[in-house]
Order: sequence, then C-alpha cells, then structure tokens
Amino acid sequence: MSWRGRGGYWDDYYKPQPIRVKDGIKTKSERGAIGETWWSKRWIGVLESFNMGARLTRGRSYARQGQVLSIDVEPGLVKAKVQGSRPKPYNVKIQLRPLSDQDWDKVTEAMAAQAIFAAKLLAGEMPTDIEEVFRAVHVSLFPTALRELNTDCSCPDWANPCKHIAAVYYLLAERFDEDPFLIFKLRGRTKEQIIAVLRDKRAATFPVEDTSAGAETASAEEENLISLEEHLETFWQAGEAIESFTVNLSTPRIDKAILKRLGTAPFTIGDMKVASLLAKAYSAVDAAVSKKMTEEE
Repeated sequence: MSWRGRGGYWDDYYKPQPIRVKDGIKTKSERGAIGETWWSKRWIGVLESFNMGARLTRGRSYARQGQVLSIDVEPGLVKAKVQGSRPKPYNVKIQLRPLSDQDWDKVTEAMAAQAIFAAKLLAGEMPTDIEEVFRAVHVSLFPTALRELNTDCSCPDWANPCKHIAAVYYLLAERFDEDPFLIFKLRGRTKEQIIAVLRDKRAATFPVEDTSAGAETASAEEENLISLEEHLETFWQAGEAIESFTVNLSTPRIDKAILKRLGTAPFTIGDMKVASLLAKAYSAVDAAVSKKMTEEE
C-alpha cells in the first residue's frame, strides 16, 4: 500500500503482481471465449449470468497466465491451488451440492427410457442435449443461482469470488471439454456409477430370456440346418414354402412405437426434428400401402 499524507487518508493502493508460474495450468484459449463444447460454454454462461463483475474477468486473466497449479474434482467438490502474489499458493475450494439419491434416480430413469441417450452414455459419450433429460424431471444439472456455489479461498481478499476462485471456474470449463462426465461427478455421481445404473435399468426393462428350457429344441434345429456353401446356386430361389406364405397387416397397438422408443434425436434437418420428419414419412408410406391394398382387393 502507498500512503498519501495530504488529507490523511488512503486514496491510492498498490496492486501486487502474482508470482509467475513456470508449469501452471493455462487455458487453451489465449483470447476470446473459453471452452469449446456446449457443456463448457454452458458452464461459463451460467457463471457470467450471476453478474460477478470484474472479479470474474480478472480470474480469466489468471487462468490464461497459468497461475493455477492444480485442480482436483471430487463428488460435489473442487479443490485447487492457485499462485498469487505471496510465496505460498492459495487453497481454493468450490462446493456444489450433489443431487439427492431421489433426484439421481429420476434422472437415470429418464435416461434409460430414452434409447438414444442410454446408448450414448453406455458407450461413454455425453449426449449434446443431456440437459433436456434433467429438465424433464425438474432437476437442474448446472447451478441456478450463485448461492448454490459455496466457495472458499485462503487469500486475504474478502470478495466472493476472488480472482483465484474465478480462475478455477474458467479452467473447470476446459476440464469439462476434456471429460464432460466431470459435470456429473460434481453433482455427486461418477461416470462409472451412471453407466452401471443405466445397465441395470435397461436390463430390467428388457430382461434377457431364459434359454435353458429351449436348449434341447435349439440343438434339434441346429441338426436340421443346411450349409450355405452347398446351396449358393439356389440361394435366391423361392422354395415350395413360398406358396403358403401370407402376410396379415394390421394397425399397430402403438402408433410409430419405434420412434417414440428412440426419443428425440440429437440433430435436426433445417428447423425440423428428425423424429418429426420420419413420423411424416412413416404416415405417407402407411397411406400408400393401405391405398395399394385397397386397389388390389
């Protein structure tokens, strides 16, 4: 600090520069927006919507300079070390309340019900519109207010967030780019836990049939199988069974059941959702087939 004697009050102050770090964690982005994927941009957008002021901007500079030494994400907690102007790095903690077991049960139930979400998650991919699943069961994946983020820093700055906390905020965005499942972890569930629950729920919905009772029948059928190699010349010829083959078309119990089972596709054609376009196509084919059958009768 510098003292201005005239007037007998502090009217100016010295802003100490942070000690530069050689191998700190720097953002990939040197200018402009931080974060590349929707989930990292969503994280930054949520933080900026809380109107934290210049502190968030100064934290972005710290993140780009590489002042953050380490970041560790645990369920509901982020721990980090940030090098400031003092020799000893500051300890930063960011807590986000984990979702309750009941909320996670609702979310995973919704995930399992949507085949396209379940398939991607089971393959280790984060669906681009996963937040819609949370909204559908009235649960928020990201914080909705600043008070939901409980933060602490060992620096002497009383502001919340201080620039050290803000720097960690920005670097978390790029961590989400690298591993979007860290968002789930911050909310209390690891990637492995989510996948295990989804497998159980999908298995409960589509149980594996017990084939032990039909083992003898299967063995008998295998004995009657013919070799494809020995019948290549007649493979495409219709056999005698074609004469008695019939098709009985009827209205399905659930209209467009496959589309409804798959759920909303994660892409569109123009402004139209793919599922909506396919539904129209299915209706057109159905109408054409019905017309053809009527004419033949």
